[in-house]
Order: sequence, then structure tokens, then C-alpha cells
Amino acid sequence: MTLREHYEELERATLADYATLAANSAGRAREEEPCPIRTCFQRDIDRVIHSKAFRRLKHKTQVFLRPEGDHYRTRLTHTLEVARIARTIVRGLRLNEDLVEAQALAHDLGHTPFGHAGEYALDEVVPGGFAHNEQSARVVEILERNGKGLNLSAEVVDGALCHSGDAEAMTPEGRVLKFADRIAYINHDIDDAIRAGILRGEDIPKRLRDTLGKTYSERINTMVLDVILSSDGGEIRMSDTVGPAMNELRDFMFEHVYRNPTAKGEEGKAKEMLKMLYGYYAEHPEALPEDDRYLVEEYGAERAAADYISGMTDNYAVERFTELFIPYGWTKHS
Repeated sequence: MTLREHYEELERATLADYATLAANSAGRAREEEPCPIRTCFQRDIDRVIHSKAFRRLKHKTQVFLRPEGDHYRTRLTHTLEVARIARTIVRGLRLNEDLVEAQALAHDLGHTPFGHAGEYALDEVVPGGFAHNEQSARVVEILERNGKGLNLSAEVVDGALCHSGDAEAMTPEGRVLKFADRIAYINHDIDDAIRAGILRGEDIPKRLRDTLGKTYSERINTMVLDVILSSDGGEIRMSDTVGPAMNELRDFMFEHVYRNPTAKGEEGKAKEMLKMLYGYYAEHPEALPEDDRYLVEEYGAERAAADYISGMTDNYAVERFTELFIPYGWTKHS
């Protein structure tokens, strides 16, 4: 028995009847020889972590554009917090922790620079629209490894694709991910907004503080425990008390933070910058990096431009914009 087979036996013996077993995975788009050490989902975790798209998340906006403080979340730290929350919920439900971790680590790989502002900008100009969850699936299926993709398990790709929007993931682990993502961003965005002076803890309505908790850790504990206690037989849900309170807290965040002109005052500039970059590269695909030009031949200039720009970090987008649209001062050459 290989070590992988030993792990697969442990899953059969210890996980819930409705858990997704690695040995029963629907497989990869391209068949591969199984790893003798890792299950397919453990292998997918490693593939995501070692990808270029994952490393770029450290320089992509979560909520506050290009924050100067060291303690604000980025898209990478958001991803790590989602992964931990998801694993905690899944452990409580006796589901597959490796699967949900792989899904969580992959779920935002397709996110644009400047957070949702960048996503909205591309959605306005890309033919057929643009959604970061769909782009995450495209990253792992096509864009990584210069067009080969990461060839992840079908359940991992599905979890990343279905973490937002109306679609429901095929696995209970993927359905946990949708809750974990929301639990993570609502609470860490409150924390960052307080740090930024946009919010005070007492600004949160008292009824929500009484229901969910008064501190960052209390709220996360309440929400995580509620999902574990309320879910049953593969149906992942929250209670009729905590679920509506969490949604109300999310609405509160949209009103006071996500649409706050102080917090979001620079987003209009970021959106226009990405639209201009998109227009330029769609019209001048020869200006794309050499490694990305195969996309033009296979998917067209507009799709190639969207792929290139969505993969940019905040700083790289600013650099490309400066190079293309900001005139340099005159320098006398001898």
C-alpha cells in the first residue's frame, strides 16, 4: 500500500458518508499517473501554492487600494484566512479538509488588480463580461504553465468557480467554501476598516453585536460554529438567527465601507486606468509579453488583453499605465 492509498483508506474510515473522497474524485481534464505520496486533493494544494498566480495575490487589493500600512489584508491574506475558516468548518462536519483547502487557495486566483473595482471595470469592457470566479477557473485550467493549466481535480475547479454567484458547488466542501469566503471577508474587512478609521466597533448595530459578537474573533467563532451546528447530511446552511444577521452585517458593510467615498475615493481612477489598459492591449496585441501572445491566436486579442490585465498586480498595472500613457520629461542626450 502506498502512502497515498493509506490516506485514502483513512478518509473512508473517518469522514462522513456524504464527504467527498479523494479516491472517488471525478478526475482531471488530462489523466495523470497518481502520486504515490499525496492524494489528488493534496497534490492540488501544492500545485496552487507553487503557481505564479498565487504568488501575485500578495500584491493585489482586498478592500483598500495599495495600502501603506503593514497590517491591511491583501488578496493573499484573505485567501489564507478563507482556507483556515473553511478547514475548521469542514473538520467539524467530517468532510474533506484537503479538498476544501485546495478550493479555497484557488478561489481568487483570477481576481483583478484593485479588487472588485478592477473586476467591475473589466466587466464593463470585455465582450461577454468578466467575473473573477470564472477567471479563477480559467487560470487553473488554461493560463498557468503557459497554456497548460494546473490540471486540477474537477472538484477543486468547481469549488473555485462556484464560490460566488448563484451556482451551487457539486461538493459539500465547495458549498462550505462559499460560507467561509463570506465569513472571512465580512470580518476582516471590519477589522481593516476600524484600523483605517472608517469604522468604530460601536458603529455596528447593537442587535448585530449581541447576536454575532462584539469582537473580530467572537463573530468568526459564532458564524463558524453556526454553520457546523446547522448543516446536516451534506446540506450546508446557517441558522435562521445567525444567517440573517450575517447578511445584515454584510449590507451594513456595503453601506458604510464598500461604498464609502473616503475608503473608495480612488477606485474611479483605478477603473479608468484598467479600461484604458484593456483598450490599448486589445488594439495592440503585439505589445503583450511574448509568453502571452499564444492567447491572441487561440482566443483573440480581446480575451488575451483581459487575461493579461486581470493577472496584473496593483503596482504592475500602475507601471504599465505610466509607461503607456504618462509622458516622460525631456532628457538631453550627449
